[in-house]
Parts: sequence; C-alpha cells; structure tokens
Amino acid sequence: MNKDRYQVLVSGKEIAIKQEPDKTLLENLEDNKVEIHSHCREGFCGTCRTRLISGEVDYIIDPLAYIDDDEILPCCCKAVSDITIEIN
Repeated sequence: MNKDRYQVLVSGKEIAIKQEPDKTLLENLEDNKVEIHSHCREGFCGTCRTRLISGEVDYIIDPLAYIDDDEILPCCCKAVSDITIEIN
C-alpha cells in the first residue's frame, strides 16, 4: 500500500475516496463529487470547516480561521492516516 494514499470516509454518505498525495483534502473531495462549501481555499475564511471524527491530517498551510479541536479545514490539509469526516 502506498503510504501517501489514505482512505477518506464521509460520515452519513457512505463515500470512500483515496487521498491523492499532490492534492488537498478539499480538492480530493471535489474530484470525487462530494459537495462541500469553500471560498478562499487558503485557510482564511473557514467556509470549508469540517468535523474530523477519526484519523489525522497535516496542514500544508497553517489555518488562520477559527476551528474547534474536532474540526479541520480541508482546503489546506491532507490526510496522513485513514480518516472519517462529517460535512455539514
């Protein structure tokens, strides 16, 4: 198994995708037709704020938008393990 590819499960939608190493989590979700709101794509606005149920992500850019401990900004992170997320 390629360590750069991790499974992303979207809670409540039964969607499983693979995290491509050259894309953000947001880009991977969009490529797989998962509807998620976004705006700035750089961690400033918080529009893509998503609940991280399990797993770990790594930020490519440090987010400036406020997020709770159980939230992530898919626009500026990548999965570094299998993850389960909940999109509002």
